Amino acid sequence: MKRDQVEEDDDIVCLDESFFINDNYQLTTFTFGSQVLELFCLNSASTDFDLTGQLVWPGAMLLNDYLSKNAEMLRGCSVIELGSGVGITGILCSRFCREVVLTDHNEEVLKARTQQYISVQEHLILNKNIELQASSENRNCTELAAKKLEWGSSAQIKQILDQHSGGFDLVLGADI
Repeated sequence: MKRDQVEEDDDIVCLDESFFINDNYQLTTFTFGSQVLELFCLNSASTDFDLTGQLVWPGAMLLNDYLSKNAEMLRGCSVIELGSGVGITGILCSRFCREVVLTDHNEEVLKARTQQYISVQEHLILNKNIELQASSENRNCTELAAKKLEWGSSAQIKQILDQHSGGFDLVLGADI
């Protein structure tokens, strides 16, 4: 059999990136000191595709453990979290801070969609977790906001700072 005939007989399968995307988020409970957080996230990475914003990584667990033991440093602060992913650190901070802005660049976390010719940014997993906090029994949480932030994007940085003219007291990031 000639080589050309072998190639013709082989089925060619083309996979788009959706084959590698896992959006099977599970409601997961995390405890940091006396603070119990419930949020949606992936429990494990199942592919080599970029799932970084969809998992809770060990650095976030360590940072949250530290913050829960030192909550007094957060009281009354305004915080911006870089690389929020599912928002676990910012959500913990919302229990103590006066303002928390969660940012990420991952398109799976920050999916954009268009509705009737109007571009609407929908921060899917972040907003889902923010809404979950608003509906939980711990209603004394600060209002949370999710924003897109590509590192080095002057326009996005300016937009965030225009909306938060006082700046932020604390910049947090785990696993960034």
